[in-house]
Amino acid sequence: SGKRRIEIPKQRHKPNPKMMLHLRGATGNNLKNVDLDIPAGLLTCITGVSGSGKSTLINDTLFSLAANEINGASHPVAAHREVENLDLFDKVVDIDQSPIGRTPRSNPATYTGMFTPLRELFAQVPEARARGYSPGRFSFNVRGGRCEACQGDGLIKVEMHFLPDVYVPCDVCHGKRYNRETLEIRYKGFNISDVLQMTVEDALRLFEPVPSIARKLETLVDVGLSYIKLGQSATTLSGGEAQRVKLSKELSRRDTGRTLYILDEPTTGLHFHDIEALLGVLHKLRDEGNTVVVIEHNLDVIKTA
Repeated sequence: SGKRRIEIPKQRHKPNPKMMLHLRGATGNNLKNVDLDIPAGLLTCITGVSGSGKSTLINDTLFSLAANEINGASHPVAAHREVENLDLFDKVVDIDQSPIGRTPRSNPATYTGMFTPLRELFAQVPEARARGYSPGRFSFNVRGGRCEACQGDGLIKVEMHFLPDVYVPCDVCHGKRYNRETLEIRYKGFNISDVLQMTVEDALRLFEPVPSIARKLETLVDVGLSYIKLGQSATTLSGGEAQRVKLSKELSRRDTGRTLYILDEPTTGLHFHDIEALLGVLHKLRDEGNTVVVIEHNLDVIKTA
């Protein structure tokens, strides 16, 4: 019919019986003495009807156990009898849909660590060096380069009695977040405010020759986020977008190939093409030797596990 679809893999990776994580006797919430075997180095999908205990089994039991043992965390663990072979992993990462930051100042550029090399790049521009500007000059969180009228927010809060507060663009910087002197520094014709207003796709074209920035931008494209702006407030990202920004951050890190990744319904709200891109990322993580556990209802994801 000409319709595109995600094919069932022609060849599946066979689990190694000696490389299995065993969880025995899970009884948290709705779980009734559940045993779980997860093969290391593969993509495993946990599925079931709502309320059947998927999140209790994976998030409250498996992740909490692994995080406490491997990462030295202190999460409360749901009831279970025993767990074996956690030493197969050297790191555990839970990529959930919670916001990437609690304040509007947090954005994809700051969260992924891209903002530091960006500011260093602007500080290397000849005009910036002539003026003695350091990378801190291009931060909207500290005094010096930011607009002090709005303290680098670009917005002014107007308190409305008996109604929610309203935010309006700053009269001084007109929403650009920086003072006039800082905005005079340009890289290939763009100032730091222009860059924060760029989409990931546009920024990648501009910064392709800069590996430290391009690598982080490429991972955002890989997870299907080419359309978000670098300076987009964290509070305006949906749960699915926040989850994929976190996944992108993990992708840009160098890992040992022994990481346990846990994702809770990563395809929520995604278009078919984005699901295809996301699956490519998950399979890439798996092919590097990592273990991926996904809680999911989407049949396209389930059939490729």
